[in-house]
Amino acid sequence: MIPEIRRQFNESFSTEKYEAFLAEIERDFPGQLDFRIAETPVFVPQALKIKLLQACNDIIDTIKKDDFKAKTERAIPANQYVPNEDKHPNFLAVDFAVCKDANGELIPQLIELQGFPSLFAYQWYLGQKYRKFFAVPKNFNQFFNRLNMATYVEAMRKVLLGNEKAENVILLEIYPEKQKTRLDFEISKQLWGIEPVCYTKITKNGRKLFYEKEGRQIEIKRIYNRLIFDDLLQNYPDLETEFKLTDDVDVKWVTHPNWFFRISKFTLPLLRSPYVPESYYLSDLKEYPADLENFVLKPLFSFAGSGVKLVFTKSDLDAISDKENYLIQKKVKYEPIIEDTEGKLIKTEIRMLFVWDDAAQRPSLVTNLARLSRGEMIGVNFNKNFDWVGGSCAFFEE
Repeated sequence: MIPEIRRQFNESFSTEKYEAFLAEIERDFPGQLDFRIAETPVFVPQALKIKLLQACNDIIDTIKKDDFKAKTERAIPANQYVPNEDKHPNFLAVDFAVCKDANGELIPQLIELQGFPSLFAYQWYLGQKYRKFFAVPKNFNQFFNRLNMATYVEAMRKVLLGNEKAENVILLEIYPEKQKTRLDFEISKQLWGIEPVCYTKITKNGRKLFYEKEGRQIEIKRIYNRLIFDDLLQNYPDLETEFKLTDDVDVKWVTHPNWFFRISKFTLPLLRSPYVPESYYLSDLKEYPADLENFVLKPLFSFAGSGVKLVFTKSDLDAISDKENYLIQKKVKYEPIIEDTEGKLIKTEIRMLFVWDDAAQRPSLVTNLARLSRGEMIGVNFNKNFDWVGGSCAFFEE
């Protein structure tokens, strides 16, 4: 996106450096890396950074409105409602495609958003590795709001641990050792002392929860929640556990599970911004847009792109019996703007990552995640056997 910076990076790039980069990650965390890392970070110019920040502010303004909870109550399935919801999520992740407007200027376009944590520990680690092995200019930063590597860790510690001891805070997942994101769990443990604990291993006594560590039963006071209901219900429908996510228990959720549904695809039709493509709940449409070919169909309650249709007809929409569970969104045209060493262009998506302390009026932007793609969509299934694709980190011009 910044021709001179890209030229310098590509000229200094070598396959040997990239292999050494991956080898060091493997030495640091043997067998834990289970997804592809792109050969390059993303360098974001000031002009695009300003638009990304404005887009995020537009979205946050909507989330902060007094009627937001009322408008998103239907987003939470009745059988998945968790008691003791707090006034706002502790984490927010907002995904933007990098596009071009009619004047050829780079602009962000919202793809999805989540009231749910992302790879907050792994991205801290990945940015360091890019700086160590590749040419990253000093006036580019992966952090925001004057944070650096050390202060970022402390900001995260405050949100994750609150006033509790680290052993009383767990990272909750289902079979965490099998998850593709397990590297992030391990780094979280090293940075903040948070133990990854499987949902099946939690015991309950009255309103209190416990997990076992080194032969001791330890009370759980805060849950850094990485468990997604959809994953649980689809992949483990018959799982029997002592603790149910919907139980009324004495723990602080970080982030509370209800926010995963409230701030999600469900939120898209509520947003108004030049950086948010027009979206409609299918059930609200008395007639469909004439240019359906320019829209994408998305189920409201799905994860990781499942059920998304890029091509559909009026008849396909008419055949949907539960229209209240779908939306259509104007298609976004990713602009291939990152050049590889052979001169081929690659698309990118940038996820802006926020933390939201309980006492804060607004969430605080702390870092980011980037993904590179040569395929029709961002994601593993569309990028098999390609190079210069996968997870990455964006460095923003200061």
